[in-house]
Amino acid sequence: MSFEMAQRLTEVMMALAMIQQSAEHIAARRADAWIFVPRIALCLLLLSGAAPLAACLGLWAVMVVMLHRFGGPYNGGSDKMTVLILTCLTASHLAVGQVWREMALAYLAVQLTLSYFVSGYIKIINREWRSGRALCDVFAFSAYPVGENLRAWADRPRVLFVMSWGVMLFEVLFPLSLLHPWALAAALCVAAAFHFSNACFFGLNRFFWIWICAYPSILWFQARLLG
Repeated sequence: MSFEMAQRLTEVMMALAMIQQSAEHIAARRADAWIFVPRIALCLLLLSGAAPLAACLGLWAVMVVMLHRFGGPYNGGSDKMTVLILTCLTASHLAVGQVWREMALAYLAVQLTLSYFVSGYIKIINREWRSGRALCDVFAFSAYPVGENLRAWADRPRVLFVMSWGVMLFEVLFPLSLLHPWALAAALCVAAAFHFSNACFFGLNRFFWIWICAYPSILWFQARLLG
């Protein structure tokens, strides 16, 4: 995958994800919904490809307003990833010289890799995660399950033990997928399935959409490293 293709795919996917996020707020008819109207307009401009730098700068300005209005990335990790992708895209358009443009996208790929590895490392040093208890508690007591019927999973400790170790091992071993194109393709499919399952079980739909927006950058990054 070429740098230009990875950059463009990231722009298109991010714009679509941000439109989806914004539409949720407008549909809720909240008092602050006006913030998301110009955001959608700028996303449409980015989708058109007519003025990507202007669109990215405009989206960055709207993001600053949102961070001030909501006291930070109010939706947690998905908003942080949105800021990261938007910042890297903006930097890649502002950078002078191909090397610095590529460095901006490479930074996004490295951060994506670390997002999995660090998450797995934090879990694996935690006794509750190693025993499977943490996942049991998530289903039993947290507000995340999208339906009360899903709380029955808390009564399957052996299944959740296996699931816990599957998630932890996948996350800490994710950087090794950069060693081969087929390994990375398989790892990204597993990662996307993991995010999709979180959306189904816990309603974390934004994580699914925004995380896969960074996948073109890591596909290009691997090709750059191995090529």
